[in-house]
Amino acid sequence: MPISRERKEELVESYVEILNDCDGFIIVKTQGLSVPQIQDLRNTVREHNGQYLVAKNTLMRKALQDAKWIVPEDLLVGPVAIVFGRDNMPGVSKALLKHIEDEEFNEKMQVTGGVMAGDLLDAQQVDAISKLPTLDELRAQLAGLVVSPAQGIVNVLHQATGGVVNVLQAYLDKHEETASA
Repeated sequence: MPISRERKEELVESYVEILNDCDGFIIVKTQGLSVPQIQDLRNTVREHNGQYLVAKNTLMRKALQDAKWIVPEDLLVGPVAIVFGRDNMPGVSKALLKHIEDEEFNEKMQVTGGVMAGDLLDAQQVDAISKLPTLDELRAQLAGLVVSPAQGIVNVLHQATGGVVNVLQAYLDKHEETASA
């Protein structure tokens, strides 16, 4: 059943909003997925602050042009799905690729490429992005870097005060021995 012109415009507008909120996307060739499998994949991607979308290729091309994104013409061919990452492209790509490795998805899905930071990506580059630390991992590493010097200062102060206490205790012990003798 054909989509009305108004509905197409609404869809393009919603895709532009998604594109404006994302930091990149991955294009996946899909074929033969069941509704429960798609829902499972959507949930997995959503858990990593992403969005899984099946869109008409011509409407997605229009949305990409309107949002001033690179249009990967050769990737938007045939039955494809698009996985958008919001502030966590490594985490989303890692979750997607892990999901695709599962037997029930392996032959039905294939990453063909994507776009991130204005650059067109091939499947190998998407795989490389999946190996980068996620946003939460980067935050943890940064917190570790900030806390590490403070922990060093605490250790030095603890050792210094411990040394002073040990010297005083030894002095008191020696003084008690001489007093009692």
